[in-house]
Amino acid sequence: MTSSADLIVSDLRGTLRQAASDAEAYFLDLRRAVAARVAPSGKVDRKLIDVEQRATHGLAWVLTYVETLKETAHWADRIAAEDRFGEIEQLLSQVLFGEYLSQLIGGLPMTQVEIVRPIDMTQDQSIMQKLFTPAITALVMKGNTPAVRLRAAELIRHMQGRATIEHTGLDETFEMIRDQFRRFGEEKVVPFAHEWHLKDELIPDSVVTEMGELGVFGLTIPEEFGGLGMGKTAMCVVSEELSRAYIGVGSLGTRSEIAAELLLNGGTEAQQKKYLPGIASGEILPTAVFTEPNTGSDLGSLRTRAVKDGETWKITGNKTWITHAARADLMTVLARSVPDTNNFSGLSMFICEKPRGTDAEPFPAKGMTGGEIEVLGYRGMKEYELGFDGFEVPLGNLLGEVEGMGFKHLMTTFEGARIQTAARAIGVAQCAFELGLKYSLERTQFGRQIFDFPRTSDKLVMMAAELVGVRQLTYFSARQKDEGKRCDLEAGLAKMLAARIAWGAADNALQVHGGNGFALEYPVSRVLCDARILNIFEGAGEVQAMVIARRTIDEFIGARN
Repeated sequence: MTSSADLIVSDLRGTLRQAASDAEAYFLDLRRAVAARVAPSGKVDRKLIDVEQRATHGLAWVLTYVETLKETAHWADRIAAEDRFGEIEQLLSQVLFGEYLSQLIGGLPMTQVEIVRPIDMTQDQSIMQKLFTPAITALVMKGNTPAVRLRAAELIRHMQGRATIEHTGLDETFEMIRDQFRRFGEEKVVPFAHEWHLKDELIPDSVVTEMGELGVFGLTIPEEFGGLGMGKTAMCVVSEELSRAYIGVGSLGTRSEIAAELLLNGGTEAQQKKYLPGIASGEILPTAVFTEPNTGSDLGSLRTRAVKDGETWKITGNKTWITHAARADLMTVLARSVPDTNNFSGLSMFICEKPRGTDAEPFPAKGMTGGEIEVLGYRGMKEYELGFDGFEVPLGNLLGEVEGMGFKHLMTTFEGARIQTAARAIGVAQCAFELGLKYSLERTQFGRQIFDFPRTSDKLVMMAAELVGVRQLTYFSARQKDEGKRCDLEAGLAKMLAARIAWGAADNALQVHGGNGFALEYPVSRVLCDARILNIFEGAGEVQAMVIARRTIDEFIGARN
């Protein structure tokens, strides 16, 4: 057997740092080249940025890889300082670098059928040559070899999957939170999740109640309003572990998080005191009512209207893809209250109370109707189309009691929501990894565990390596948010990458199962369905790439001017 010392790149941490720096230098020159194509006059041309989607979206993906590599290198240094950068951490980090750097050179998958290459973004060979530095070359040549993957697989077999989360770089407090919610998931969710999915049932009230008692819904709400007053990093750990058990459970807190952020950032003191304690305890279950038929990500074209009538607002219009709407007690509704507007400026946010529905009567509120949208996965809360016809809301329930601020209020939630979505995706990917690993160790073919076949273990090693990187990118975005820094870019990067990784992990875990993976009785079939939605909600991958590209090109132009 080859010794591990022979497999690990010389001066690995220094090489990781240098390679990440070299990749960033490539990105900066690439950004200049792409900016010249879409902003020839010094200002982004909207038509050109659409025409050049392949280049601009590719630039966003290059930045995603660069930031992932940088944060992975930082993680390696942090845990090495604690003498925790062991063999498996070294191997997985160099596998990740070797693979991602090779993809930057040869072709990066934005989706399974869309590979973006350097030539799609620039024809300047001097920029391409920046990907052939000694550090990058060392990791491309030696970081992700069959022998390295074989040794990593041996360690993963021995550690039964714990290798991917053993040393996350988080402090002891966060790891204690992780352990608490992992136990909850294993005991109260995992044994029942697949049945909930197959029967398309709501997650039981008893589970929701216990989650409230554990503080899930008030995790980031300040203590003065009955919450735990923790930050987004804690939210990541909790969302990750709950989603590892079942994405429906991991997503129960998302609407509470959005409603709380709306109230904390835009609500009046009276609105905060009235609603935040109930949201924190789980007594009030909110839902977010933003999307409309035929609008998708184009929120500026929303048509649902709110008209002032005496002491009430009357809301009329249609909404779709509203999660957990029947069981919710409170809706945060985005509607157009300023007449004669057709853009973001006329939108306002409303806090709308409603009675909790039942199976027999899911929408008992006057002026409101709803119908379920049947879905492949992401069940447990159910999706609905809603219709409002003069639905009444008290005047005092306009968020902040100021009109025309709805889109601004909504934007304040995007950072947190995308960080949380990245964490949910990590949980789904972790679940897929563990299901694939377990099956590969139990299933024998030709007298051997199928884990012994390189194309099986290679899949699992790459899942583990990508989980290392995307965790660090996501935790970094959460730390930025916790420190009060703008992190919309970082949150978008994390969400975009985590969604792709979750789908890839689920797809490959099903492949490991072979024909059994296609059978409904196996949980991996559920995980595949659940993973697919992650690249669509909270900003579809294509929209997310456009936003990221536009933001980084605007930064370049601003710095140049």
